Amino acid sequence: MTEVPPSVGGPEAGRYEIRRFRAADSANREFPATAEWIRAVNYGFYKKALADAHVAKTAAAYRVDDRELTAVYETGPAPAGALSPDGPIATFASMRKTLNAGYGRLVPAHLVTAVTVRTDHRRRGLLRRLMGEDLARAKADGVPVAALTASEASIYRRFGYGVATHERRVTVSTGPRFRLAVRPRGRVMAAEPGAMLELAPTIFAAAHRTVPGSVDRQEQYALHAAGQWERSTGGEDPGLRVAVHLAEDGTLDGYAAYRFRGWSHEPPTMELLDLVSATPDAYLGLWDYLGSLDLIDRVIWDEAPADDPLVWALEDSRVVRAETARDMLWLRILDVRAALEARRYAHDGDLILRVDDALGLAAGRYRLAVVDGAATVEALGAPDGEAQVLLDIADLSSVYVGGVSPVSLLQAGRIRTGESSPEAALVLAQMLAVERPAHCLTHF
Repeated sequence: MTEVPPSVGGPEAGRYEIRRFRAADSANREFPATAEWIRAVNYGFYKKALADAHVAKTAAAYRVDDRELTAVYETGPAPAGALSPDGPIATFASMRKTLNAGYGRLVPAHLVTAVTVRTDHRRRGLLRRLMGEDLARAKADGVPVAALTASEASIYRRFGYGVATHERRVTVSTGPRFRLAVRPRGRVMAAEPGAMLELAPTIFAAAHRTVPGSVDRQEQYALHAAGQWERSTGGEDPGLRVAVHLAEDGTLDGYAAYRFRGWSHEPPTMELLDLVSATPDAYLGLWDYLGSLDLIDRVIWDEAPADDPLVWALEDSRVVRAETARDMLWLRILDVRAALEARRYAHDGDLILRVDDALGLAAGRYRLAVVDGAATVEALGAPDGEAQVLLDIADLSSVYVGGVSPVSLLQAGRIRTGESSPEAALVLAQMLAVERPAHCLTHF
């Protein structure tokens, strides 16, 4: 366990102690600190108190992910009746995975999660310190991009994060109107959930390389797919069902995990918990299977892509009722040169970018030169010199995996172009174009 010196100066100096430590399972002597941390996160997100077995199972999964946990403790004696006087009053966690930046290029990514500050300790600079120190450490480690998913959309832009992908909730009517215009290749078969403990990570690994914006998954996903982790209790999920898609050569290239909502729900509804596909045939084949389930009138899914091929594959697209897209993955470029040189480009071009960064991690002017799809990035002097595109690091992060066009951000007033280069946003959009719509399959 690493102890970090408290903040210095100001009225809160010495009031808090910050500790960073690796997640430990119940067999480790450091487990009590991990358990306290997990309970503090649970409290911060207004969830019900966790049973000891659920805490232990969560800690074991966190250890597999090699999560670094950060806990903030209040120093000094606690007043009588204080909540969890020895537990954290703020939490923060990170883990290292990969991000698909398009065309199968997997870029190292620093995932930030479980960020909470207890209400009675807000507005004291804790979040700013935790985030600032964490991002600086990740950059020093050579990680080019950080990522998170946000419970509140108004918090993270000030730290340089920008929305990079969206998702939406869909309700799909599965009666006689549900028909695909073209039958997908391959076949779907029902699978034993327990087998997914090994199959789910393999299928996801193949899918991960095909979807821009995809983030590698944590241990809990395989446990969910195997019916060994019901989200609210951490226990077994006897109602879980799984179907897998087999390509024509017999390769498993997709799966769907789903659960019946019960006969008390009208109309009879199946809840789609996870759908992973490495090919278009797998995606549409699994939907064709779900649409043909006996006695079921609708399927609901909370994590459908904002740009969904299912809508265009159906003979009657109105069987899909979709809610407005909501932000999902937020990205934060830490090293402009490393991030931009790591990905592939759809078109060649040469642009000078001026990047502003309130945290000072990535600010500067950069020449982005792309030849034959490969980029060379040069840091330029004189930050106020000539630039064809002027943007904040949050907006460069938003366009990084193609989730939004620089032209849209120009129209929104988020980015600007030089007076002599009004076409620069379009040029950048053409350069950054990816092979398919960006979507993140992983919540964390």
